[in-house]
Amino acid sequence: MSGEYRQYLFPLDHPRLADVRGLDPHAYREVASHGGTFTGDLVAGWRPLYRTEFRGITEDGTLREGLYPLTPAEPGEEAPVTEMVAAARDLLDALDDDGRKRIAHDVDDVEWQTWANPEFLQFDTGLRLEFQPAEVQQKVLALLRASLSPEGYQLAHGMMLVNGFLGEVVDLPTVLNEFSYNIALYGQPDPVAPWGWQLFGHHCALNCLVVEGRMVLSPVFLGAEPNEIDAGPHAGLRAFDDRIALGLEVMAALTEAQRDTATVYQEMVDPAMPPGRVHPGDERHLAGAFQDNRVIPVEGVRVADMPPAARQLVLALVERFVAPLPRGPRAARMREVREHLDETWFSWIGGHAPGDVFYYRVQSPVVIAELDHHCGVFLDYDTPQPFHVHTVLRTPHGNDYGRAWVRHWQENR
Repeated sequence: MSGEYRQYLFPLDHPRLADVRGLDPHAYREVASHGGTFTGDLVAGWRPLYRTEFRGITEDGTLREGLYPLTPAEPGEEAPVTEMVAAARDLLDALDDDGRKRIAHDVDDVEWQTWANPEFLQFDTGLRLEFQPAEVQQKVLALLRASLSPEGYQLAHGMMLVNGFLGEVVDLPTVLNEFSYNIALYGQPDPVAPWGWQLFGHHCALNCLVVEGRMVLSPVFLGAEPNEIDAGPHAGLRAFDDRIALGLEVMAALTEAQRDTATVYQEMVDPAMPPGRVHPGDERHLAGAFQDNRVIPVEGVRVADMPPAARQLVLALVERFVAPLPRGPRAARMREVREHLDETWFSWIGGHAPGDVFYYRVQSPVVIAELDHHCGVFLDYDTPQPFHVHTVLRTPHGNDYGRAWVRHWQENR
């Protein structure tokens, strides 16, 4: 229902809003980092994790080798590298010397792992876009447009627009705006050698690497509170309706016994959950920011055991998560997913009737896709609502950030 979120608006003089109104990102970071506060405790828990040596997410702690051989892109599966290189070089040309120094990192730099999705700035990696001139901001959007599918660009930029819209609604434009994001480049833009870019901030985090015509777009975090814009020049923009509907369709296509097996917890905060299963920041998400090496056991029902219609719906669901990839890399990614369909699992938390809130995860050796309905952050509700959505996409067993490919390239050059 459009505009449903408006019944949960804080009064503009409420401390949740008034206490941060007017703060710039760096001043807000100091406030948010104070120990003993909700955000400060989150930062204290997350901050040490990014320095841990990267291995990759696994289901049992054992890293599987050979999942990601670095071979040149198959015909028809090539990434738009020429366009990406041109857009990245245009961006670099628009920066001054200090900007070029700040934005640049080595292709295997640990700073890849500093991305985060909250609105407060934990790591000031690269350049903060809201402090850049309009020309640089537009060059960054051009790099996204050159790298992503048209629908992927619309979705990513849409999350940035929703962020700005939320800032207008709650009158926090210095904390929430269209350009409350950091951009970083890793490696030198090159038609063959590995390089990539990273954009991250509130409800939008993208990590993109290309090498030898191949592309990895992972980790990806996309979310929205609310998941629509219902006023102003971008009115009508909505997000995640397809991912929500397809999840419900998968559950409807299962047998009753399989729905019971897929549903690992009946309630979003279930008494049967072990301690820590609902994280204060991530809630039910397991593969979010700073979880690069997490062990995530498979749960639910094996996709290969589902009725054929349900199996096809799971594939359609994964395809929505990888839709930000351009056509060629998307085809390569879905081929990879299909090759591991016998090792793919689907799990669910919550209800599965229209309008219910829920969490689901598709997990295999080569993909993790999660969707979760969340509690309020800048709106006033303490139980998950349908209009606050978080989604996460990962490449397990070591190829987040294209790390497996980069390592192969370095070892063989």
